[in-house]
Amino acid sequence: MPAPSLAGMQTNTSSQPNGRLARLGDLAYRRRGRLVLAWIAALGAVLVLAPRVAGDFSSNFSFPGTESQQAADLVEAHFPRSSGESVNVVWEAPGGARAAQPRIDRFLAKAERVKDIGRPSKPRYSRGGTIGLVQIDLEKRSIEMDVGSGKRLIELADETSGNGLRVELGGNLIQQAQEQAAPEFIGLIGGAVVLLIAFGSVVAAGLPLLVAAFGLGISATLMGVVALLVDTPDFAPAVAGLIGIGVGIDYSLLILTRFRAALIGGAEVRDAVVEAVSTAGRSVIVAGLTVVISMFGLFFMGVSFLYGVALSASLAVLVVVIAAVTLLPALLAFAGRRVDRLHIPGLGRSLRTADGTLATRWSGLVQRHAAVAAVAGAVVLIALAAPVLGLRYGFPDEGNDRQGTSTRAAYDLASRGFGPGASGPLLVVAEDKVGLETFAAQARRQPGVSYVGPVRVSPDSEAAIVSVVPKTTPQDAATTDLVHELRELSGPGIYIGGLSAAVIDQSEYVADRIPLFIGGVVVLSFLLLLFAFRAPLIALKAGVMNLFSVGAAYGIVALAAEGGAFGSVLGVDTDTPVPPFIPVMMFAVLFGLSMDYEVFLLSRVREEYARTGETHSAVANGLARTARVITAAAAIMVVVFLAFVFSSEVFLKLMGVGMATAILVDATIVRMVLVPAVMQLLGSANWWIPKWLDRALPRFEPKHATTR
Repeated sequence: MPAPSLAGMQTNTSSQPNGRLARLGDLAYRRRGRLVLAWIAALGAVLVLAPRVAGDFSSNFSFPGTESQQAADLVEAHFPRSSGESVNVVWEAPGGARAAQPRIDRFLAKAERVKDIGRPSKPRYSRGGTIGLVQIDLEKRSIEMDVGSGKRLIELADETSGNGLRVELGGNLIQQAQEQAAPEFIGLIGGAVVLLIAFGSVVAAGLPLLVAAFGLGISATLMGVVALLVDTPDFAPAVAGLIGIGVGIDYSLLILTRFRAALIGGAEVRDAVVEAVSTAGRSVIVAGLTVVISMFGLFFMGVSFLYGVALSASLAVLVVVIAAVTLLPALLAFAGRRVDRLHIPGLGRSLRTADGTLATRWSGLVQRHAAVAAVAGAVVLIALAAPVLGLRYGFPDEGNDRQGTSTRAAYDLASRGFGPGASGPLLVVAEDKVGLETFAAQARRQPGVSYVGPVRVSPDSEAAIVSVVPKTTPQDAATTDLVHELRELSGPGIYIGGLSAAVIDQSEYVADRIPLFIGGVVVLSFLLLLFAFRAPLIALKAGVMNLFSVGAAYGIVALAAEGGAFGSVLGVDTDTPVPPFIPVMMFAVLFGLSMDYEVFLLSRVREEYARTGETHSAVANGLARTARVITAAAAIMVVVFLAFVFSSEVFLKLMGVGMATAILVDATIVRMVLVPAVMQLLGSANWWIPKWLDRALPRFEPKHATTR
């Protein structure tokens, strides 16, 4: 079978570069000063202008058609000063909670003057009399409120505490107001350390960091504009920032490595820049588009708050892709052969050359035993994915907040005084007071119910609400069962709502749409790789391999969420449900990033195959020439994603360890075992394409290219 055309993946070292990317590289070399100034100007303009039109980070977590949403709509229509959400005020006084009530009343009076803070409920006291509990209504949903209101409540609680009285606050508003670490900066520092180890040169390590910093500065600022256009949750900047940093460093690493390899091979600086952009740059563009396509798969979910995440992450990726193929080549043109200056002794051997004798020997071993290697690799990945069978969807409650926070202290106090379910009451709303009173009497007899409050009638007498406190925590599976039991018990016009019920409805809503989402992303990614490599089996293999990687990540997340020894290392001490949007977001991110390494490797393998027309040596040489850069790139991504572990949010911890696992698995078991084994088994069929499909597919570059 004849070797396929590489269409722009080869080097043209003539004075007139052939191909769009080669011409772009030549332009970056000739106009390097103007390009760098243009990027500086763009960063300055964005930093000055974007904040003036930026919107607030908020999200619409409503799910139309769910029972909890019907309850919320009734509350909004008939209880004008209540959103259905509240802040828990829990206090402990050794002399008795009742004795401290006057001080609590003064706190509540001040709290009512805080913006969007409503009226408090009647106080409850624990059986021992030392713990008291009051719930303050919020006039708006917590995600719509100014975080300053939550911070002011925390200040008032601190002022009230003292002289034996301890006041703690719980609820979503308080969680949002608590100070949180910025994981993206931790990821940037971790990436810098890996780059220094890999390159051993301050200059070489600094260039990818500079590109990532430019990308982060521009995209993070523009996320405020995204928030103005669509609902964007407050965790979107952290997710998008870490993705942008990771891919920005990775893409720069690929181009920089190819540039250094060309210099070592004797090329002039101009030719090295052109080669890096026309070969590695093409891989960067394809990889970046794959990540963007994967992120846009979130739109298949039909969940509005994920749209902002998709747009924010896609924006971060697109900015760093453009920076990698324009700003970085201009910087390399300035650096030239000084790219290895400021060398650190003992470091940098891993990327000093493009050859890899160890990787060559490893590839030979895998290819000689291709069938055994393919089966063994698949078995390991299936074993890693096995815990996903026990994955339970839901949202972690405040019992997972870190020790020392007010929300965790309030949760512990409320649980000790009133039972585990006190921090997550259900809100039952009805159009008829009499029917609701009958339901409340029946609910009190349910074995899973700890407490049922008094029925309250709306100001217009058109609706009524009652609070039902489960015996179990909001994240407990028994609470989910109780919600379904109460819904079977309730009659027409009675709706089980509140935050805990809304979480259950959201989990089921999202979980039902996950298969559609995964199918959409896989199909779109398959089509992109088919366009890029013009090889159906290669595109199909890539999709299947990436599903293996993501499956292993899901298994690790499920294992961590179970708590135990592994979970406790991450700060997950008890069996915790996994928010359903985590598998969705992980799949979108990981499927795209896994394709990065697939593109990195296959681009080089295809170059070798075009040169020799022989599969065995093409795979071996392609693996040898990319193993080091993929290892370094994967190490950076692992470090960046592990920065999520330092977040105070449990769902970010789980997502971080899951994504780090997937990247590690993908760069080792998948890329070093399964890919060479399967490509060896397929042989020349790797590059097979029906003639009709070859004619139908568009080409990214001219059909004929000059090879070196």
